[in-house]
Amino acid sequence: MERLQHCVFLIAFSLVNAHELDAMTQSEWRLLYILRSLPDPVAEQYFVLLHVPLMAVLLHLCFSHDRIVSLRTRALVCAFGPIHALLHGSLSGHPQYSFDSPLSLGLIAGYAVAGMSYLLLRALVRERSGNQAARTGVQP
Repeated sequence: MERLQHCVFLIAFSLVNAHELDAMTQSEWRLLYILRSLPDPVAEQYFVLLHVPLMAVLLHLCFSHDRIVSLRTRALVCAFGPIHALLHGSLSGHPQYSFDSPLSLGLIAGYAVAGMSYLLLRALVRERSGNQAARTGVQP
């Protein structure tokens, strides 16, 4: 089940990254508080460049050699999926919101579903580990 959990995490992470590619075509910076006050060419560059350190940090933490750091970061990335979908829902009435294509909606909803699925699988793996530890007397 841990292998399935890992695969679901990779799908969630891939969906959010694909969404960020789509966000470029939708000029998402026009919806973000600080960036929307800048001229489009400047805001676009900041939007792209800020993703470099963000992705570097996320990749480092998600694939850390420290298992606890890795698992907690993955849980946070996946927990953000449903929150992210709610944020998009709350912005859908904004005049410059344009994430209404099947692709955009599928990436946003897919990330939310994959994120929730990962969290559910993680809970099941933890429960299974706890039950196994209780039967054997060995702590996970």
